[in-house]
Amino acid sequence: MPREINPIDVELRCRDGVRLRGHWWPSQVTAQATVVINSATGVAARYYNYYARFLTENGFNALTYDYRGIGLSRPTDLKGITYTWREWGEQDFDAALDHALKADGTGRVLVVGHSIGGFLPGYAGSVDRLDGLLSVGGQYGYWGDYMRRYRPSLFVKWHLAMPLVTQALGYFPGKRLGWLEDLPKHVALEWALQRGRVEQGLEPAASERLRENFRRMRAPVLSVTMSDDPIATPAAIRRATAYYSGATTTRILLSPEDLGHRKVGHFGLFHARHRTDFWEKSLEWLRHGENPWPERVY
Repeated sequence: MPREINPIDVELRCRDGVRLRGHWWPSQVTAQATVVINSATGVAARYYNYYARFLTENGFNALTYDYRGIGLSRPTDLKGITYTWREWGEQDFDAALDHALKADGTGRVLVVGHSIGGFLPGYAGSVDRLDGLLSVGGQYGYWGDYMRRYRPSLFVKWHLAMPLVTQALGYFPGKRLGWLEDLPKHVALEWALQRGRVEQGLEPAASERLRENFRRMRAPVLSVTMSDDPIATPAAIRRATAYYSGATTTRILLSPEDLGHRKVGHFGLFHARHRTDFWEKSLEWLRHGENPWPERVY
């Protein structure tokens, strides 16, 4: 029988010297694989603790961690901090994956990435060492892909108010506003000023290097989104998964009714109420690489 377990504190050291904090969750039964859990933008890793514990009960080691500037990896004062989204992938996820590969012991390391967390692996130099990616609402926040009826309000919130407040304060006070965790200035501005291409502003050679790194991802990708998600719409998912052009990608569109619920949205799938539906189904893909929703491919 699975036993109650407390995760082990870990420190991840990035190649640029930044140190991150996270937790290692050892499997409570014979481990089949290790799963790195990548958080959404402005969401602390503790939000995924219930899912991580669920994975340990079902034969997986898990690693949760906070990106630089977030949660347990947040400095006391964010003003003047220059952390970026890109560093979350190139540095932070790369360090997390390196830790998981060394601690694994099973020969299979996968990622479950939520929102931006489903996109960040493509930035990492070690992306070709992954065995699979389950991307849950994985995209990068381009306003033009938001659900049409929510687009005006989301644009005002994330692409007008957020950059104005961020520029004024030197960071984004998400906690004070009750929106998100606080965000480093450049992370907030990268999101707010997104124009549909993550390589915007790069010289052609740097842009091609970035795209080539995404193409180095050869592991299968299962990208799942909800029909009532106003941010991770099918258009947003197509835009993001197109970067993984070297991988076999399966895109899934679920409705809340498919899971026995009235609404799910962008954040709901990691709530414990989805233990017996989405969580259980996710195990099929993590264990065997089998799509549990073949009738929902789009």
